[in-house]
Amino acid sequence: MERRGEKELEQAGGRGALAPNGKPVESVWDFPRPPSVERVDWRIRVAHGGAMIVDAPYAMRVLETSQAPAYYVAPEFVTMSHLEPVGRQSACEWKGVATYADVVAGRFTAKESAWTYRDPTPAFAAIRGHWAFYAQALDECWVDDERVEPNDGNFYGGWITGNVTGPFKGAAGTMFW
Repeated sequence: MERRGEKELEQAGGRGALAPNGKPVESVWDFPRPPSVERVDWRIRVAHGGAMIVDAPYAMRVLETSQAPAYYVAPEFVTMSHLEPVGRQSACEWKGVATYADVVAGRFTAKESAWTYRDPTPAFAAIRGHWAFYAQALDECWVDDERVEPNDGNFYGGWITGNVTGPFKGAAGTMFW
């Protein structure tokens, strides 16, 4: 039986190939569980309502089996005046407790579209206080010069780029993958 994601990976050129965006092809089915975190020296941008919310020269990327990468940027690269904290929290068995914020740009509000781990577990100390953003809720999210595709569904905050292959957890019917 073929392993999940192998067909998509081969269609993209296979492990080690370079995608059109210049980054190595990788399958979310090769990502670890428990997840890992790594620094990438890729420019990360988020725009909403005509405002630039994030412009970061690098980010921390969380990789977890079956999920598109989530990008976390240091607060010095976030226009914090566009974030309004809300009362929502959620718990991740790996990272700890996340708190959320609305992204507000003029009359445009993306509810609960940003989150951070103020006190993550030791394995995820590298993302402490960094912010991640739901591409599903915001006007534009970019990795280098590539506009990302949002992860299907409204739970996972992964960003899909041309070098990352699925299938991705998040769409209807994938909850128990």
